[in-house]
Amino acid sequence: MEPHGAGSVLFGCELTASTKSYTFQVDEEDDSDHILALSVVCLTDGAKDECNVVEVVGRNHENQEIAVPVANLKLSCQPLLSLDNFKLQPPVTFRLAAGSGPVHLAGWHRIMHREDASFEDDDDLSEEEEEEQELAPIMPAKK
Repeated sequence: MEPHGAGSVLFGCELTASTKSYTFQVDEEDDSDHILALSVVCLTDGAKDECNVVEVVGRNHENQEIAVPVANLKLSCQPLLSLDNFKLQPPVTFRLAAGSGPVHLAGWHRIMHREDASFEDDDDLSEEEEEEQELAPIMPAKK
């Protein structure tokens, strides 16, 4: 990973009957932006055929703690769920709200350093660039 650029590192954690939660957090003094993109949540070897509910615990816009179920897995019918890079901003806690697991969560930890030029938004597009990005109107098919 470059010291002053954007980078991604693999993320993974496991929730079990003995380890019901995992908190993903970053150093408060780090001025980089961090995004955790979850790809998949799945039952792993040793799981029982029971409902395993995984919750994400975070903060809402009013800084109140909220818990949202993101997966309900059962070995016999849905042992795996794709989360399509579900993006979360740390700190965030994953909790096994029901079941005994083991449940594995995997994804990517994306780090955007403030000095990184790609960090800047593309809001400053010129009028010509905006026109180029507009889609052409859909025309009816010729008979």
